[in-house]
Amino acid sequence: MKKAYKVKNGAPYVIMVLPALLVFVTFFILPLIFTAKYSFYSWTNFSQEITFNGLENYRKIFDDPILAKGIKNTLIFAFVTVTVQSLISLPVSVFLNSKIKGSNIYRAIYFAPAVLSTLVVGYLWKYLMSSSDYGFINQVLTGMGFEKVNFLGNAQIALFAIITISVWQWFGWSMVIYLGSLQSISEELYEAASVDGANGLQKFWHITIPGLAPAIKINFVTSTISGLKIFDLILATTNGGPAHQTETILSLMFSKFSDGNYGYASAFGMVFLLVSMLVAAVMLGVFKKWEDRLG
Repeated sequence: MKKAYKVKNGAPYVIMVLPALLVFVTFFILPLIFTAKYSFYSWTNFSQEITFNGLENYRKIFDDPILAKGIKNTLIFAFVTVTVQSLISLPVSVFLNSKIKGSNIYRAIYFAPAVLSTLVVGYLWKYLMSSSDYGFINQVLTGMGFEKVNFLGNAQIALFAIITISVWQWFGWSMVIYLGSLQSISEELYEAASVDGANGLQKFWHITIPGLAPAIKINFVTSTISGLKIFDLILATTNGGPAHQTETILSLMFSKFSDGNYGYASAFGMVFLLVSMLVAAVMLGVFKKWEDRLG
């Protein structure tokens, strides 16, 4: 009787969870299983046959010098973007948390780019950074007597130009995360520190940073994973060029799917998954040790 009662009372919760579970299984688990399966097959739109070829797709991937460049660019993009985002958004959030006049307006302005489509942002900045006569930034530079800069066509700076665009779009998102955490830090801690003679920098290092530790971890991990998934911004600005200098794992995977090489592209997808899991595990481990040191 008691067991039947528990089942009866638990049924509504199962019903509420079931739709989300079905969506998760349908749009994540099943595609992942099929991607893993077909990464071991030769499957192209040039042949009607799908044949098992073992690890051949993976061997071809790791023999491909462009993949090494794609992994390198992906990691550089993810880590540089999240670091610069935090270096900008953290002091800005501390400043806006000090209840300055018009702080809500500043918050809205800084956060606004984050609500835009990344493709829209990419095309906007492609226009602004264009080296042609209508590129706004180069118009300003030439008007000041400087030479034009081919931001997206120069192999040396193209990736960093894309990083700049991403930071512009997403630093407001990081700012909101930090602001929410800052507002949960008790003012009494700062007042007690002032009584003990602590200056502003000491308060920041010994009260603000420890109080922000969970938010810093969330921001770094989620922003890094988002950075690893960079694709739409690449597509809108350089499409992987010039000379593959801005290729990422996902842009390479997309190009293989576009070429109709589905088995090879599936192997790229599995490599991306493994890289993402490894990076996430390392970051969580590092932040766990850091939080333990903070006490």
